[in-house]
Amino acid sequence: MEPSERHSVLFARLVLMLHAAAMQHLGKVKNPLTDRVERDLPGAQGMIDTLAMIESKTKGNLSAEEGRMLTQILQELRLNYVDEAAKPDPVPAGDAGPGGAPPS
Repeated sequence: MEPSERHSVLFARLVLMLHAAAMQHLGKVKNPLTDRVERDLPGAQGMIDTLAMIESKTKGNLSAEEGRMLTQILQELRLNYVDEAAKPDPVPAGDAGPGGAPPS
């Protein structure tokens, strides 16, 4: 494999790892360590900010395909962040009272 091809694969892998972490923080996928869906909006924002920094720092140095992938992933994450931020905070497990209602 040519070095430029290897770099493209490694770049895609990095972007996809950050995407997966952001989706986990957004509560869209299970945390593999706890096997639970958990939401951490500051963590998600950190992943989105990191991807935005990568986009800024690599501007003009990405292939068209790499640029499209990064742009689409950022758009997806930002839309999901706005959606999650508009929802109320989830009630932590074990805090629900009788009938599933949170204690007063």
